[in-house]
Amino acid sequence: MLELADIFGNDGPLQRVLGDFKVRRQQRLMAERVATALGGRGTLAVEAGTGTGKTFAYLVPALLSGRRVLISTGTRTLQDQLYSKDLPLLAAALGRPARVALLKGRGNYLCRQRLAEAGPQNAELWEPEPASRGMLARIQKWARTTRVGDLSELRGLSDSHPVWAQVTSSRENCLGRACPEYARCHLVAARREALEADIVVVNHHLLLADLALKEDGFGDILGACDAVVLDEAHQIPDLATQFFGAHLSSRRIENLLKEIRLELASAEDNSGSLIETAALEVEQAVQRISACLPAAPGRISWTEVDSTLSRAVMQLACAVQRLQSVLAPLAAESPLALIAGRTQDLFSSLERIAATDELEGARTAETLQRGFALSLMPFDISRRFQALLGARACAWIFTSATLSLGEDFSHFTGRLGLDEIDTLKIDSPFDYERQCVLYLPAGMPEPASPGYVTAVIETALPLIEAARGGAFILFTSHRALAQGAALVRASWSATMPFRLFVQGEAPRERLLQDFRADGNAVLLGTTSFWEGVDVKGHALRLVIIEKLPFASPDDPLVRARIDHLQATGGNAFRDYQLPEAALALKQGVGRLIRSEEDFGAVVICDPRMVGRGYGRVFVSALPAMSVTRDSQEVVRFLRRYASEAAPAAEVGSSAMRQSLSASGEPAV
Repeated sequence: MLELADIFGNDGPLQRVLGDFKVRRQQRLMAERVATALGGRGTLAVEAGTGTGKTFAYLVPALLSGRRVLISTGTRTLQDQLYSKDLPLLAAALGRPARVALLKGRGNYLCRQRLAEAGPQNAELWEPEPASRGMLARIQKWARTTRVGDLSELRGLSDSHPVWAQVTSSRENCLGRACPEYARCHLVAARREALEADIVVVNHHLLLADLALKEDGFGDILGACDAVVLDEAHQIPDLATQFFGAHLSSRRIENLLKEIRLELASAEDNSGSLIETAALEVEQAVQRISACLPAAPGRISWTEVDSTLSRAVMQLACAVQRLQSVLAPLAAESPLALIAGRTQDLFSSLERIAATDELEGARTAETLQRGFALSLMPFDISRRFQALLGARACAWIFTSATLSLGEDFSHFTGRLGLDEIDTLKIDSPFDYERQCVLYLPAGMPEPASPGYVTAVIETALPLIEAARGGAFILFTSHRALAQGAALVRASWSATMPFRLFVQGEAPRERLLQDFRADGNAVLLGTTSFWEGVDVKGHALRLVIIEKLPFASPDDPLVRARIDHLQATGGNAFRDYQLPEAALALKQGVGRLIRSEEDFGAVVICDPRMVGRGYGRVFVSALPAMSVTRDSQEVVRFLRRYASEAAPAAEVGSSAMRQSLSASGEPAV
């Protein structure tokens, strides 16, 4: 039998199959601990620094264990990579064939019934725009040949396309076993295949939905699992909080009422008048809530609106309950009886939101472009999450590059109630001291000052010149991003020495693809570029971080959590704001060094890194790098290494700086 030391060692099966495989003791150490946890059905949290090779470090023990393992990822991209590339490669290298299944959330699969209803005969539900009709025709043609029904097979179709929602099902509109297409349902087939597989690859949303919601009619995907591996596990606390909360939108209610009225139009019994009366009460209650909320789009805390909102939500809950009571007695085979179940779910969500104590969760109301949304986010999910894990006698392995602060995992484990858990921190095998320098600029204004973003761009431009492009500038807000983009464009208005990519001006993946292909571009981004972005090689050699990523206290959910911690005797800054920001900074800094050949500089412009005592927490969370406050030292470092990249563009840094006006606005 193959030993892990042989598999991950010189001349082992991995090195023979993978030309670029490097022997790393860190990878073998992680694999050994994962194997131990699998064998003993233990619970383990592993922070594996960038370059550890954590994916292989858990996949190899999973394949060798002979157990049924469920692997959950944070993104569909990683999910596809595990299923299509990594698992087949490792199974072949180890000579351990396994039945592997890929299972996505229901919204990724074509619903044949919904597709049949998406034509002109159902214009009351959806009348496609002319631009959407061509895509609908493509889907109809593809539906005749697809085996899996995964909409990602269709090139050019994104999940934001208006057609997507019309040809997929949701928990609310799925007919389950009553569906005429149930025997040919792609989701049912995918779940059936998953239940028969040795290794199942899912994503966190699907796993948490299964844990929290137990989708009726489609089986328990955890089933008889012996182990669950959660990659990108740093996302789990926030995602679990969402799933254990309650959410609804006025649009969801409107769609429900529309379906009820369509069914009534074709009904032959005399129950329609009672149902229509109840539906009208719901409609009027929705209008009363809209009247309580600000007209301008945005999210507000429950406490920012007077008590009329609470009364209006309770009135809506009562109206929905009356509607459900009218629908409930209908014959089981009636479509309205199926809608009654969804109406009950609506009432349950409304009741939770209306009745929750302010010490138990944050309640928010959001005015949307069309209608409103109500949400409840519980403050503490630790007991519920721990109970769900404890109810299943299997191994649980959590892994990510960002789970700890220094050697301390308690912020992560405490939020999930993981009191009895083994932890392992594995530092990156990369030589950060040689490959990277951390620059903390001197003389920066306070982040709250009006000219702060201008000072950030003034700091960034000569460094971008020295690096010859190849830079990310990461902002903490969309407002700062817009201001920074305007300043850079004004500075480069005459020469535009490097291609500039700005988040929001093209899809994220296209921006990254073009950035990589260019090799000397500059990309400005906010939250979505702080993690899950992998740019290896010379294309990225400079990461500039505008300021420390503290969550905005103006956000209603953040404000509510701060108030809750203070009301219960906690220290909101120490226990919540600081650790969350430090872990987010760790993610942002992690964009730079992705291989042994990478080099570059990380620039953190925020003066609080050195001016406040808590700056030590941020520094200790980062890999050990050379730290400097000397701008010329950074310029020399970047110039020395940038010579290996594309030829330098002619850029006048002094001219750039002069083009920024003292007011902080772009010069004209």
